[in-house]
Formats: sequence, C-alpha cells, structure tokens
Amino acid sequence: SAEAPKLAQHSDAIYLDPKLFARVQALYAKKDTLGLDAEQKQVLEIYHSDFLHAGAQLNDADKAKLRLLNTQISTATTDFQQKLLAGTKAGALVVDDKAKLAGLSDAEIAAAAEGAKERGMPGKYVLSLQNTTQQPALASLSDRATRAALFEKSWNRSQRGDANDTCALIRTIAQLRAQKAQLLGYPNYAAYSLYDQMAKTPAAAKGFMTQLVPATAAEQRREAAELQKTINATGTSFPLAPSDWDFYSDKVRKAKYDLDQNELKPYFEISRVLTDGVFFAANQLYGVTFKERRDIPTYQPDIRVFTVYDKDGSELGLMYFDYWKRDNKAGGAWMSNFVGQSKLLKTKPVVYNVGNFTKPAPGQPALITFDDVTTMFHEFGHALHGLFANQTYPLVSGTNTARDWVEFPSQFNEHWALDPKVFANYAKDYRTGAVMPQALVTKIKNAAKFNQGYELGELVAAATLDQDWHSLPASAGPQD
Repeated sequence: SAEAPKLAQHSDAIYLDPKLFARVQALYAKKDTLGLDAEQKQVLEIYHSDFLHAGAQLNDADKAKLRLLNTQISTATTDFQQKLLAGTKAGALVVDDKAKLAGLSDAEIAAAAEGAKERGMPGKYVLSLQNTTQQPALASLSDRATRAALFEKSWNRSQRGDANDTCALIRTIAQLRAQKAQLLGYPNYAAYSLYDQMAKTPAAAKGFMTQLVPATAAEQRREAAELQKTINATGTSFPLAPSDWDFYSDKVRKAKYDLDQNELKPYFEISRVLTDGVFFAANQLYGVTFKERRDIPTYQPDIRVFTVYDKDGSELGLMYFDYWKRDNKAGGAWMSNFVGQSKLLKTKPVVYNVGNFTKPAPGQPALITFDDVTTMFHEFGHALHGLFANQTYPLVSGTNTARDWVEFPSQFNEHWALDPKVFANYAKDYRTGAVMPQALVTKIKNAAKFNQGYELGELVAAATLDQDWHSLPASAGPQD
C-alpha cells in the first residue's frame, strides 16, 4: 500500500518532534508530584519510553537518517506482504485428474472444483495455499506425487525468481532493521524489538527456547522413526519426506487412537461451533449475550456482525467475523479492532476475528477440523480481551499490552473448547443433531498430545531462526 510510508512518516512527525518530547519529558520528571492515578502514570511512562525508543534524543542529522530508514522499512515490508500474498495466490496447485485427489472428502473436492471454476478453469481442481508451510490437504491426499507437488508449491511460493520472489526483500529488510537498531543505540534489531516485552533481552528469549530443544528434538526423532516404520510396513518403502509427514502422522494417529479426522468433521459445523460453542462458553462464563446484526454494512458479503451485550444488558461493542479464505487476503488467523475502547474518547470497541478456513462449495456444509475449532476459541479469547476493555486511555486499553502477554487470554479461552458442558453443546452431527459419542470425545482427548514434538519443533526452529537473523549487527551485511 502507498499509505504505509505515509503512516511511518506521520509516526516520525510525532515521536521525533522536539517540542512534544520536551513536554513529555517535563511531565515525566515530576510524575510523582502530579497526583496521577495508576493508569495515568502508566500512560505517561509508556509515552516517555516510546519517545526514547523512537529516537527522540537523536541529533537532527541522525533523525533525518532515521526518518529515511523508517520510510524504507515501511515500503519494503509492505512490498514483502504484497509479494507474499501474490505468491500464495499464484502458488495454488492445479490438478487435472480427480483421481489424484483421492483421500479428500467429497466436500473438499467440490470446494477444489469450485476454486478452479472461480479462476476460469472449469473441469479442473485448485488446492489454494494456506500461509503455513504444511497444507491441510497433505494429511489426506493418498497420492504421494500430489502431496509432493503441493508441498513444493507451498515451500517455494516466494522463491521462484519471479515477480513474487521475496528473497532479496528479506535481506534488505533485515539490513535496514539492523541499521535502525544501531542508530538507536542497540546492538541489533532483536534487542531493539524486545525492549518492552516480558523477555526483555534476546539472551533471555533464546535461553528459554534453547532449553526446549533437547527434549523436543528427541521426541521429533522418535516420531520420525515411527512414521518411517509405518511407511516400511506398506511394502513400498521410501525415505520419509516433509510432504509425507502429515499423511503418515494421520495414519499413526488412526492406528494408535482409532481417530480419523474425517470422522470428526461432521460434528464441527462452523456456524454451530460459533453460536453454540464460542458464544455459549462466553455466556456461561461471563454472562455476555450476542445478537446478529444484518443491518450493518460489511466489506465482504459473507462476514457476520454481532452486537455483544454485558450481563446487565448494556452494550459492550460490536464483533465482526471474517472466517473465509480469499485470494487477496493475508494468511493465518488474528484479532484486531476497528475502534478501540476508551472512556476519554467515549468509544466502545468494534473488534474482529479473521480466519482462513476453506469456504465450502454452494450447498455444502461448512465443516472444519478440531484444530480450526481451537483457533476459533483462541481468537475469540483475544476478542474478549478487547471487548472487556474498560480503560480511560486507548494506549493501555484492550489488547494494548506486552506482545508476549497478549497471548494469555487467548490461550486461556482455548481450554473451553473441550470443556464437557461446552463441547456437548456444539459438537453435534450437522445431519442429525446427535451429540458426539463419548467414545469419540475420549479419542480426541487421548490424541491431544500426539505429534507434539514435530509441532513444537516447528515453532522453536522458526523462533530461533528469527532471533538469530535479527541478532546480526548492521556490520554483518545481508545474509542468506
């Protein structure tokens, strides 16, 4: 977006203004004599820290350098996001033969056919990419060549040497960030980024992750050996490849726990999960209620909007749900707000949850996995954090907390997805309304820790790479 550099320049106009900083500095110097309440004092301390962190004490020459760096970083990161989005769209796997999709459900195949039709390829099938490296379909596709092709599309979506290649941009962004950190007196960008987080320092963050590695790696090796054993037992032995992991992991899960993911999906119809699961849990816990609003305009026709009411009947705010994947939509799931809560500004929160679930073909039910259910509860935990905000100042309202703390309400809310009372209220067969049998519920719980070495290892490896990459000093130059 052309607006991103303008927003960076606007931020610089505030935080590099000497008169504004002088005013904040003067107030900060006598903060203990101003009769401030706890929230006001915190707001003043945050603003003072933010001004310092943004370069308010730099000389004019260095401020000019910083303004240029901020504009360059903003432009480059926006360019990166746009290239990634375009690469994700262009990277979709086109399949000519329905037989190559063996293992997918009828609904998933119908959605793939609909996706191809939308792209002007009737008679073909399109498996669009999610933002993660592993793709949901990899767990079901029985054709190994199709799995390998889909994984390759995902892995290389932004490194094909075409207009969507991001390799050079990544090096540029890392170098610009390192230069910015150095200009502001930090040894590297990781130190700059963590200054106001709970971890505080790269060493602390890295130390926390490093202590997880031995046990995680051992569990990964055990899991890999188990998958290889399963492959060997088929009589067509080949070395386990990354594109095989989810497929054979699902086979082991079925063998160990008698749990078939496709057996679960009929019990997780997305609308019922939302109203009878996510909303029901919030009502039982906090007394809040929800009323759908069809009179409020939305930026997409399939977005749902609800007014959220507190237990006393007063209006808490508005809640938008944008769950379906679109080609022009960033990947992943997240919560944010259109309007933040503030007593000072007399505003109530308008928050939204975004997902990237595959939209079913017309006439098909919207069935999701239990992982998707967990994601819905997780993101709604963030939404509650925003909706329950009750602060005077927007700077400290809702989810405006330390980044590593902000995940607590969402992680907490996840746990209600399997609460017996909540689960029984939403996990019902969409065809009959029958509650999921207890035997199947037990299988879900028993399999909850399955494949955790692999999944945790992915997170630790990515976070460690991120820390190492951003711990390089500016003098190190671009790195591959």
